[in-house]
Amino acid sequence: MSAENRRRKAEHIRHILDTEGDSVQQNTRVFNEGRYESTGDLDDYERLKDEARAIKEDAIERLPELIDEVTEAVEANGGTVYLADDAADANRYITEVVDGRTAVKSKSMTSEEIEVNEAIEADGADVWETDLAEFVLQIADEAPSHIVAPAIHKSREEIAALFDEVFEPEDPPETAEELTRFAREHLGEKIRDADVGMTGANFVTADTGTLALVTSEGNARKCVQATDTHVAVAGVEKVIPSVEDLQPFVELIGRSGTGQDITSYVSLLTPPTDSPTFGDEALGSGDERDFHLVLIDNGRMEMRDDDQLRETLYCIRCSACANSCANFQHVGGHAFGGETYSGGIATGWEAGVHGEESAAEFNDLCTGCSRCVNQCPVKIDIPWINTVVRDRINRGTDGDLDFLVEGLTPDADPGGIDLQKRLFGNFDTLAKLGSAFAPLSNWVAEAGPARSVLERTLGVDSRRELPRFERESLVDWFADRGSRVDPDAARERVTLYPDAYTNYVRTERGKAAVRVLESLGVHVDVPAAGESGRAPLSQGMVATARSNAEAVYESLAPAVAAGRDVVVIEPSDLAMFHREYGRLLPTEEHEALKERSYEVMEYVYGLLENGADLGALPDGDGERIAYHSHCQQRTLDLEPYTTAVLDDAGFDVVTSDVECCGMAGSFGYKSEYYDLSVDVGETLADQFTTDETADRTVVASGTSCLEQLDALLTRRPAHPVRLLDARRDRR
Repeated sequence: MSAENRRRKAEHIRHILDTEGDSVQQNTRVFNEGRYESTGDLDDYERLKDEARAIKEDAIERLPELIDEVTEAVEANGGTVYLADDAADANRYITEVVDGRTAVKSKSMTSEEIEVNEAIEADGADVWETDLAEFVLQIADEAPSHIVAPAIHKSREEIAALFDEVFEPEDPPETAEELTRFAREHLGEKIRDADVGMTGANFVTADTGTLALVTSEGNARKCVQATDTHVAVAGVEKVIPSVEDLQPFVELIGRSGTGQDITSYVSLLTPPTDSPTFGDEALGSGDERDFHLVLIDNGRMEMRDDDQLRETLYCIRCSACANSCANFQHVGGHAFGGETYSGGIATGWEAGVHGEESAAEFNDLCTGCSRCVNQCPVKIDIPWINTVVRDRINRGTDGDLDFLVEGLTPDADPGGIDLQKRLFGNFDTLAKLGSAFAPLSNWVAEAGPARSVLERTLGVDSRRELPRFERESLVDWFADRGSRVDPDAARERVTLYPDAYTNYVRTERGKAAVRVLESLGVHVDVPAAGESGRAPLSQGMVATARSNAEAVYESLAPAVAAGRDVVVIEPSDLAMFHREYGRLLPTEEHEALKERSYEVMEYVYGLLENGADLGALPDGDGERIAYHSHCQQRTLDLEPYTTAVLDDAGFDVVTSDVECCGMAGSFGYKSEYYDLSVDVGETLADQFTTDETADRTVVASGTSCLEQLDALLTRRPAHPVRLLDARRDRR
């Protein structure tokens, strides 16, 4: 990316933050908190997710035969099914059906995808969106910013001003109730006068041809019942085997999307229906509506055949991935979205139906924190889809000096990759060099001319303090020092994994981890293991990440084979061992490492629970702590171990409920994303500067969290393991 493109992207993000950020943040957080509360009331939440996942896996596997089955069912009911190859094919068919008549629509992202409104309007038809939010966007001539709440970026005041400007009512509506009543009355007339009703479909059952519509306003029912012709538009992935299969989805979709136990309207329609219309000429008792089910491919069958994008088709469009994403919470879909879709899953959809260029515009806003995976009701590995597409975008970029780059860079990826990504993807090499030449390297890196060059050529924001490398790495320190616990007398023998940041930058936390484990009777080894692959993976450099993973496993394999545990300080690296290594290593190697690897505070908790002497650790003596847990630590459900150990050790702990610090590894260093990173981080900083927290020692488990809090607060934060180190105030 050129410096000019980075500047433009930064300006766009700042504009979105200033104009839409507050509304998006307020609404997505309401949805997010509602989801936690609503799903928490389900005793069988995980079972329901497993069941929903299994149904979608089966449906996509058997999709061709299910399409044949639903076609037979709909035609037996008296309707018509049209299988459209792409958007143009779908719009041609729908335009012929509408035939210039007035149409009313309920909300449908698939119809947004194919831009059907423009197609039928070009043929002379009037079309009206009847979903309140879609109606607002239609008259504002704006695109949706959210797949469930499309006008989430607009405030009540903005909508009131829009209605006043467009309709010039005698008594302008102002309150939410007044605005809703005004829109309902206006759209009620449009519905009564319409000839064609268009809907989407959340699900289509193959056995009966039943459409399941999950809505909050009831307008979909009106669009169907008030008109002589019903056109339902759905992607082929919406077909599931049977009506009985709807049960887990009905339980999950509202809870996952808006935090409602169940949405206001769940409509099961097996069209064509034969109830009277609202028009002047009611249907006769023997007549039926004209019904057309338009099933759209538009790249989906290719996605089905793509091992990496296939999971995208399991998506039920609930928006949980968007609502749980810190970056989305601050900018919404007008920054974190493509031509149609927004949020974490949007990369897969945009790459599949619009092409990788569309996905490339926002793909880097996914930082791979993985929190969305736990929130997805069908357990889609959304970060992996984002990573794969990022890798494909990288590989589709040709550079003039590819042969030279490939010969000189220490990674396994081809030339042509953006130099900024290549820099951050090779952090381990950079850190080795920085450590070898410290402190000179630190002085040069911080000098004004160097920072200017870094920002201009690589997009490393000059406002962000760079890591300061230690001359003596953790591995070298331990090699000189050795273990202080006799292996034959030790309670346990463990290998401490020296992640790149701990090894070269924050060595103090590595030394503290060694001493804490030894104080609890553990013999520690610290091998030269190399970077886990997290850094290149975050840049979409999958080949390099795989190479790193293989090297790390080779260095840790002797300990694993000997039945020893691997203790990890950085949560994102433990997440690599537990999750991403399943994609990068042979199954048996991944499972062996996953079974033996633990986060350091989790491991300390286990030692204490199994008889280690708590008295060997320093007494917290009521020291007041403000603690923030790392994203991937939360994903792995490890936060309780840290707080339990600190509580037991006598510390007075309060925890943040902010789920992301905004730094996200290299993300916060990039000039195009710096403002967004800080905007997200300030939410956390605000929690640590209240009357209750302003004088507390700030503690965080992740490297990114420590770097962000260090930048935003006047107090230098520490890793929790340092609180347990009797020598915490000494190097």
